[in-house]
Amino acid sequence: MARPTSATIHTDALRHNLGQLRARAPASRVMAVVKADGYGHGLERVARALGAADAFGVAALSDAERLRAAGLSQPIVLLSGINEPDDIARVRELGVESVVHHHSQLEMLEQAPAGPAVRCWLKVDSGMHRLGFPPGAVRDAHARLEAAAAVADGIVLMNHFASSDEFEGDSGAGQQTREQLRVFAEATAGLPGARSLANSAGVLGWPQAHADWIRPGGALYGMSVVAGTTGTDFGLRPAMTLATRLIAINPVCRGGRIGYSGTWTCPDDMPVGVAAIGYGDGYPRAAPSGTPVRVNGQPAQVVGRVSMDLMAIDLRGVQARVGDPVILWGPELPVERIAEGAGTIAYELTCSITRRVRFVEQ
Repeated sequence: MARPTSATIHTDALRHNLGQLRARAPASRVMAVVKADGYGHGLERVARALGAADAFGVAALSDAERLRAAGLSQPIVLLSGINEPDDIARVRELGVESVVHHHSQLEMLEQAPAGPAVRCWLKVDSGMHRLGFPPGAVRDAHARLEAAAAVADGIVLMNHFASSDEFEGDSGAGQQTREQLRVFAEATAGLPGARSLANSAGVLGWPQAHADWIRPGGALYGMSVVAGTTGTDFGLRPAMTLATRLIAINPVCRGGRIGYSGTWTCPDDMPVGVAAIGYGDGYPRAAPSGTPVRVNGQPAQVVGRVSMDLMAIDLRGVQARVGDPVILWGPELPVERIAEGAGTIAYELTCSITRRVRFVEQ
């Protein structure tokens, strides 16, 4: 019998979420960010479902190759840009657009052999201090791109927010984003070209940052990174259900210690379920006792340490039999709740699903 662990991808939820984000930024075009194998949901599957997007954003040329091989013709933007001169030939062949964030990339484009012009997105470091040209270098970089024969007309100006998950409020939240908006506006004032600023949180909480292009990632998959919220709080729908089944139910006496290192002790004589899922499937080992699950539609919780292949579940008050379904996250149980307990974000959980999990498209 095959391992009963599955990830069901709800393509209708992906399309719904795209529609919700368009409604929030009706004057903006949408770059659907599908990097990291569509945030763990499956690159080609996600891209087909999001075929109404105006462009796709990827982190690697190999992702662009997969999208083109799947027959997708939308513009594709390489978010980290080219890494070596030979990349330019492949970018041209695939019809891929490239972010330019560093002088080394400028030099490669200036020295590129004759061929089709590449559309470029010039990245400004407005305060995140990860990738991008510092504000004082933006005008020179823009001029050099405009002068380069290998670069197409219509350079897009972009940045990336560091703290857009902190929305504006009376407590002073949002100060860094307001400062990034100011720095970007000053650095690009008078330069031609479309603007792109807002990531998922920027779309949800910073309407003044919507500009010409929005670049949602996690929100397309129904996830929130805003503390204390879930995607459903913003009208989004979870695009993944992670599920398995009970493979054992064992009576354990009061005082019995559960799992590796015996980190949880039974307070009563009680039934303990064993579910066929663990960190070998991508479920977080850091999920503590008390992390919620649903067994046969009923609320339950993890007890003891999550192991590679299995987890233990407190079945007190739960009507359950071997073979019953166990939901780890999905529409009935927001992935953000599991992520919060594990000390991470929902994005990491969906991106961590491993190859032994069976994917089902719905």
